[in-house]
Amino acid sequence: MFYNSSKILFTTIMIIGTLITVTSNSWLGAWMGLEINLLSFIPLLSDNNNLMSTEASLKYFLTQALASTVLLFSSILLMLANNLNNEINESFTSMIIMSALLLKSGAAPFHFWFPNMMEGLTWMNALMLMTWQKIAPLMLISYLNIKNLLLISVILSVIIGAIGGLNQTSLRKLMAFSSINHLGWMLSSLMISESIWLIYFIFYSFLSFVLTFMFNIFKLFHLNQLFSWFVNSKILKFSLFMNFLSLGGLPPFLGFLPKWLVIQQLTMCNQYFLLTLMMMSTLITLFFYLRICYSAFMLNYFENNWIMEMNMNSKNTNLYLIMTFFSIFGLFLISLFFFML
Repeated sequence: MFYNSSKILFTTIMIIGTLITVTSNSWLGAWMGLEINLLSFIPLLSDNNNLMSTEASLKYFLTQALASTVLLFSSILLMLANNLNNEINESFTSMIIMSALLLKSGAAPFHFWFPNMMEGLTWMNALMLMTWQKIAPLMLISYLNIKNLLLISVILSVIIGAIGGLNQTSLRKLMAFSSINHLGWMLSSLMISESIWLIYFIFYSFLSFVLTFMFNIFKLFHLNQLFSWFVNSKILKFSLFMNFLSLGGLPPFLGFLPKWLVIQQLTMCNQYFLLTLMMMSTLITLFFYLRICYSAFMLNYFENNWIMEMNMNSKNTNLYLIMTFFSIFGLFLISLFFFML
């Protein structure tokens, strides 16, 4: 992907668009950065080897253009409400702006475009959509921080992200619903502290990168491929499903650490009802992750092993195993580091 000069150009412009949005001091400047980000990300979505990429890029353009239009007009209304000192219109337009930003980030109840679009992307584009493309909308949401609307979005995101992944056989849709669930946790951390949100986002991005990196190496797109492609390599099979459990937030692994921080801060803020819903939704996600892992370890399929032999020679496998080590034992290493301090 990154050896193509046009891809490098559009990736650079996409990063610049996000930085413009994050550093702007007006809604018009933030809208401009989002538009630059959008128009540079769409060419990155097009892939000649993937027939669904054109459809996915069109879906992305339509939803993001709708959100950008709403954001632009509501920011103009907000400016007029500030000039007229009308508090009712100001709060209403702020809610509209936040709804547009939630649509851009793919949070529930504005999530309907997200899983279908993920299905048509390559793994590297899906990774950018799950991680980098969420930075700018989430930063703008933190400026507004309307508690009632944010609370509704958090509850719906964690519930829909958990229930939506139960009956999925596509890995890209599974990662999409997992992203919606994690987005609910990130929005709840935004209600408390931006530093906790940043920590959660960094850990989530790392764990998503480890899994998508593996899926991209072996060209895995469906669950039955996970069962049949790792018969000869028990280490890769074990590491892959441990990364699933780490992404789900099972306590011994690294993915539990950011959730631990959010749980601690929500407890200190007396948000017990919200915390209960979020933990129950996480148990549902862990249930279908554990179900996948149990099926993979108990069942062995012996077809397609020649594909596995071809890909096992890749140099990227060693890099993946190193990242998996930090994903599995990262919590222990961080705890040991602070204990030594």
